Amino acid sequence: MSVNVLPQEIQQLCESIDLHNYRYHVLDEPSIPDAHYDKLFKQLQAWEKDNPNMVSAQSPTQRVGAKPKAGFSQITHEMPMLSLDNAFNGDELGDFARRINDRLGLTSDSHIEYACEPKLDGIAVSLLYQKGVLIRGATRGDGTTGEDITHNVRTIASIPLKLRGSGYPEKLEVRGEIYMLKAGFAAMNAHAAKIGDKLFVNPRNAAAGSLRQLDPKITARRPLEMCCYSVGVVEGGDIPDDHIATLKLLNSWGLKINPHLVKATSLAEKLAYIEKMQQLRNQLPYEIDGLVFKVNNYRLQQRLGFISRAPRWAIAYKFPAEEAVTTVEKVEFQVGRTGAITPVARLAPVFVGGVTVSNATLHNMDEIARLGLQVGDTVVVHRAGDVIPKVVRVITEDRPANSQAVVFPDSCPVCQSQIVRIEGEAISRCSGGLTCAAQRKEALIHYVSKKALDIDGLGEKLIDTLVSKEMVAKFDDIYYLSKLNLMRLERMGDKSVDKLLATIERTKQTTLERFIYALGIREVGEATARNLSKEFGYLERVIAADVERLEQVTDVGPIVAKHIVSFFAQAHNLAVIKSLREAGVNWPEAEPVAAAELALAGKVYVLTGTLELMGRSEAKAHLQELGAKVSGSVSKKTDCVVAGAAAGSKLKKAEDLGIEVLSEADFVVFLNKLGVTI
Repeated sequence: MSVNVLPQEIQQLCESIDLHNYRYHVLDEPSIPDAHYDKLFKQLQAWEKDNPNMVSAQSPTQRVGAKPKAGFSQITHEMPMLSLDNAFNGDELGDFARRINDRLGLTSDSHIEYACEPKLDGIAVSLLYQKGVLIRGATRGDGTTGEDITHNVRTIASIPLKLRGSGYPEKLEVRGEIYMLKAGFAAMNAHAAKIGDKLFVNPRNAAAGSLRQLDPKITARRPLEMCCYSVGVVEGGDIPDDHIATLKLLNSWGLKINPHLVKATSLAEKLAYIEKMQQLRNQLPYEIDGLVFKVNNYRLQQRLGFISRAPRWAIAYKFPAEEAVTTVEKVEFQVGRTGAITPVARLAPVFVGGVTVSNATLHNMDEIARLGLQVGDTVVVHRAGDVIPKVVRVITEDRPANSQAVVFPDSCPVCQSQIVRIEGEAISRCSGGLTCAAQRKEALIHYVSKKALDIDGLGEKLIDTLVSKEMVAKFDDIYYLSKLNLMRLERMGDKSVDKLLATIERTKQTTLERFIYALGIREVGEATARNLSKEFGYLERVIAADVERLEQVTDVGPIVAKHIVSFFAQAHNLAVIKSLREAGVNWPEAEPVAAAELALAGKVYVLTGTLELMGRSEAKAHLQELGAKVSGSVSKKTDCVVAGAAAGSKLKKAEDLGIEVLSEADFVVFLNKLGVTI
């Protein structure tokens, strides 16, 4: 029957499936996830089952895929490369087994042997070997006609150009999946982002694009692998009677097969295999979107035969979709512990990756611009394992007329401070810093940490309690804690409270470099804080310095300089510093000593082994204060190696190069002579 007389909604469904087929198989630009496509396809199958007399020869159910695009010569498969029907749960897998038994005339408790293997998320291909030599590689295409990609498959290391050993048939067609490893995909996209090229959506999309390069040199640079899953034409020789034995024979001839290939007979064994592979899924170096179960015996496969587009003897078990389609109801902005402003999409709830998702990260405004996302859009959401859900693409053709652009706020949604974005950074941040409630807890934890003010006893749990009970909100609140209030907290006895208060009082006397580090200025670590202290000597001079002056400080680049200027430009941050001084926090200040005048200026030291009288970090700090550079490796440029207990290869290399070596005891004496007391 002509498609023209189909009900309008069914005609539209057919057209939608055809469109997605074209995008997936021809353009390599899928706009919807596989699970959503499967849902559309099953919807059409169900309607055609109820209306068998209206099934059109042009229906998507009567063909395997879209026609290949121009640019490659086309080949006709001698045996069609069919797709598989799907199962989505244990009941559907059990129904599949019952259909097998019924067609073979077996009882329901008969156990047929099945081959079980992962369903790789890649591109199906056919390799043709003549007398053991690879003569052709082709894509599946529409199952009947594919593209000749011989020059490209020859570049893939896991595909042998000549089979190993002997005993292979005169003519052998091997079928399998070409895919891209996760790590290679990530590296390739990172490089593309760096040079401004288009990013691939997923590893399958990247593998498809790589195979369709007209220049095989480009394909050769892509991290592709091929894994065999069946044979097609076999002439002039024999293969075993079952699928698994055949794959193992192919492996002996030099072809890659999946290491997770197993046998199963009962439904319980198949379900156990599903559970095992679901647990392993995110640990695998490649993407899989399900498992394949095939009747293992070839004679039984022949008896079972085929339907129009799939074999009756095999089925694909699809994992819970890691991608799903939903709509963006609104976009809100969250403030992270470092002040980062992150846009979050509030979604119409959708089941994806085994859970119901209603929120997804959008990372930053650059990502929103890249996606072209608007409120009201239909989007594809991805979630794998415990990974935070994210929006991966927008289905722009479904955009409603009343969609709205996403507007980034000018002020922090928590403290209303100005939102700033440092030039060269993708992330915008709340400038509230020390006064923003969203950043308060982490800022306090950093302030009291060992390398900052070093208030021992005031750990993360106690900070959390003090903040939640509103006993501490700002840095200076720490110095006004009373014994009476602290004693009311759980697990805070008389002695522990006295000890904590004594520590707080003692650590009011600190150093300029510790204080600068404790402020938590973006990207200002210990070394930068030390260099600022040595360069300026006075905090007021650091506050007054502009970007150009700050860039003259060792290890301070333009980005860090802008962070420092931005921090001290905020009046509320200066107010916090003032309140800390009023609470009694102080440090010695003095005119800076010129770097060239320091005792160890220009010297390179290396620390190795275990230092028992001081830690590595303390020894490093002493050396840097004296002007030395502390390196992690020994070279001809090294002036001295300080060797503690159990020193290893660095000590040996120093001895081989004739470099001065000091024991820890000698190092302490050396420091004392330079005025450093240990």
